[in-house]
Amino acid sequence: MSVLASIKKSIVPIHREGYRFIAIAAAVTIGLFLVSTFFGMIALGLTIWTALFFRDPPRVTPLREGLVVSPADGTISQIALVTPPRELDLSDVPLLRVSIFMNVFNVHVNRAPVSGRIERIAYKPGIFLNADLDKASEDNERNGLVFRTAAARIGCVQIAGLIARRIVCFVREGEEIGAGERFGLIRFGSRVDVYLPTGTHLQVAEGQIATAGETVIADLSMPGGRDTAFRVN
Repeated sequence: MSVLASIKKSIVPIHREGYRFIAIAAAVTIGLFLVSTFFGMIALGLTIWTALFFRDPPRVTPLREGLVVSPADGTISQIALVTPPRELDLSDVPLLRVSIFMNVFNVHVNRAPVSGRIERIAYKPGIFLNADLDKASEDNERNGLVFRTAAARIGCVQIAGLIARRIVCFVREGEEIGAGERFGLIRFGSRVDVYLPTGTHLQVAEGQIATAGETVIADLSMPGGRDTAFRVN
């Protein structure tokens, strides 16, 4: 392998949503360097961070039928039985909710948890609490999607946070999507909730680090339940 090919392989791709933010940050950095080296260096650090925030590394998604993969990079912050948001029209009774909290250093491109049809997309305006708070699921700005598979309907909710003020969705209702394919992103730190049928066999625990499109969070083909799959706080 040539040196050039090796360098190219080591560079992490940047998602197109980040191009203008990186360009703005770079322009500000150049301007500040003309005025002050000190402030220019600070701006350079922020420009590098902006580029890292919008990185979009390739992922290898396990494709066995029944698997549900994480839609986000981050920490499994909570597993609980919760009634899903009303606008999803998913269920009137509590379902298993797995919450993944993304800090400002995580990859923020969101990926489909399952293969299937996007049955519903519902945007809900709201406030901007810390996304790590349980109350954020009800009060914060959010965008919910329902993925229909042959076995189940899976809910996935992008939640804006204290810093995140922009939810981006790349897909439309009625589209077919494969597990691990990109469906959106949230700018600058937030959270994604996944709603699963009660009794689903979970493969993760609170505090675990998840990788979007790769970490298996549940297996719909295996028996599970409240007593064996997780502990309700």
